[in-house]
Amino acid sequence: MKDELKPIKRSKQLAPLSREHHDGLLFAWKIKQGIDNHTPAERMRKYALWFWKHHMKPHFYQEEKILAPYLPDDNAMKKRLKEEHDHIRELVIGLDEETGPDKQHLIILSDLLNQHIRFEERELFPFIEKLLTPEQLDKVFTELEQHPVSCGEYEDEFWVKKSNNTQ
Repeated sequence: MKDELKPIKRSKQLAPLSREHHDGLLFAWKIKQGIDNHTPAERMRKYALWFWKHHMKPHFYQEEKILAPYLPDDNAMKKRLKEEHDHIRELVIGLDEETGPDKQHLIILSDLLNQHIRFEERELFPFIEKLLTPEQLDKVFTELEQHPVSCGEYEDEFWVKKSNNTQ
């Protein structure tokens, strides 16, 4: 019998980050749908920059300034978190350059974000939930509430396949 992926049960204190991860996975999916729909790269670039500003950047702040300080400095997962955040930042900065959007660049960004979120949900968060005391987790939750991430809706739904192909 095949191993089935079971839903991950997240502590209530880290649940806000997991909900934001859902939005990140949705971002990656939307980029892939846009590619499949032959959406012009410029439309997806605008979305990626909007998503960075309204979601990813504040989310990275939460993880780097609120969560990461609880990890030992020599922890490999802490190092990976920082390295992957830096790589994602560089990819976003690359989208903002004058050279114009590139679909391959968007694919790399969406793939890396997807992999990064899977790492955090499957490895980092379970480790943190075991490492931190209930009081420390409560403190994390309180700090997360002071720095909420809410990006709203993006109006150009380029990921929706149009029946008359008016991309």
